[in-house]
Amino acid sequence: MATAPSVSYSMTVRLEVPAGGTAVSQLTTVVESSGGHVTGLDVTASGHERLRIDVTVAATSTAHADEIVQKLRTIEGVTIGKVSDRTFLMHLGGKIEMSAKHPIRNRDDLSMIYTPGVARVCTQIAANPEDARRLTIKRNSVAVVTDGSAVLGLGNIGPKAALPVMEGKAALFKRFAGIDAWPLCLDTQDTDAIVEIVRAIAPGFAGINLEDISAPRCFEIEARLREALDIPVFHDDQHGTAIVVLAALHNALRVVGKDLGGVRVVMSGAGAAGTAILRLLLAAGVRDAVVADIHGVVHAGREDLADADGDAPLRWIADNTNPTGLTGTLKEAVVGADVFVGVSAPDVLDAEDVAAMAEGAIVFALANPDPEIDPAVARRTAAVVATGRSDFPNQINNVLVFPGVFRGLLDAQSRAVDERMMLAAARALADVVGPDELNPNYIVPSVFNEKVSGAVAGAVRDAVERSRAEAAETAETAETVASGEPAGNA
Repeated sequence: MATAPSVSYSMTVRLEVPAGGTAVSQLTTVVESSGGHVTGLDVTASGHERLRIDVTVAATSTAHADEIVQKLRTIEGVTIGKVSDRTFLMHLGGKIEMSAKHPIRNRDDLSMIYTPGVARVCTQIAANPEDARRLTIKRNSVAVVTDGSAVLGLGNIGPKAALPVMEGKAALFKRFAGIDAWPLCLDTQDTDAIVEIVRAIAPGFAGINLEDISAPRCFEIEARLREALDIPVFHDDQHGTAIVVLAALHNALRVVGKDLGGVRVVMSGAGAAGTAILRLLLAAGVRDAVVADIHGVVHAGREDLADADGDAPLRWIADNTNPTGLTGTLKEAVVGADVFVGVSAPDVLDAEDVAAMAEGAIVFALANPDPEIDPAVARRTAAVVATGRSDFPNQINNVLVFPGVFRGLLDAQSRAVDERMMLAAARALADVVGPDELNPNYIVPSVFNEKVSGAVAGAVRDAVERSRAEAAETAETAETVASGEPAGNA
């Protein structure tokens, strides 16, 4: 699949050229003929004989950027100066910082913000622990926790190399939901140790966002932390992806005039994201789902349904999907399918596979950066196509939901996050796209749509309140029954 120049591989080249002649006009010609794209050309100094120019160029890769620089050197009279990678410049010194909310201008400010005045606040919280939400950063703080074992498409690169991603996540929390998020990169990949560390640091936070932890450990870590903590624990690689996929599918089905309960969904990928997507689709009303992994379709007759550790995510999939008992390969499974969702590997499908799907086919090829099928190829016969990439329409991007989900959880002071809240978030995200906006190339809103975070947060907050009210009603009924009074007199 041909790759277009991207701002991710953007560089600024400082060079000097003769003030006269054709050197300046040649700059753009050389870049464009090399497959790059000039996004800026600024004269930063001028003299009678020479010009100093900063040329900003988008390339397709680091090697491509180096190639463009070498070709610029061949222009007669050009002297290359500093070459700056704009992405690396943005990361110099990190992308986030802590700042105080109140100025510390004099002794009085110091006495109230720190000692001795702070002791009174500490005593208040010691006597009433719930006051920590009111009197500290806890009420608006989320820990972004990783062990660096499954970072983006890079794999197990460790906690230090994962930190730029966690910083970015924290920056997005602040930008889109006003939440203070703190990157915590743990130098261990031991499940018990991770659970214990997160349990120990939890008092300072109102929520835990697990990030880039490999499967199947991520399932156990999340489950144990949800059991141990009184704050919501959310593994974004699983649930954030699932929520956006469900929202996009709601709208894609509106485009093609089909119903969630009447379509056959085929999925490629049975890892963390795939399993979470499957669970949420089933909870939303999908009745016919088939999952394939590297070994083919998951079905009850497969002999590898339990892994070496005795855990059985594939067994759960086999027990809850594939109602017609399909076997064989992914390519065989997609024949006649209404929906394909891929969270697996590049190029597992081709044009013939998509053409063999049902009329009005929906293809979500989400492997990143190289999807399960070239989106341009899928679009030849599919009615709606989505990817995980930013250079195609309909990007399935977790930033659409995780800030709003946590904003809603924190505002409602929720102690947990459950399926009802995630379903509400998906529906709210889908509804941001109005009927007059909906089309095959616009099934999810832009991440910069100002309605997104508020809509998702409001839906989650309402779901928390409904769950809380139902729990209170159930408890009241149980108490009434235990007392022997008729339920109607409660």
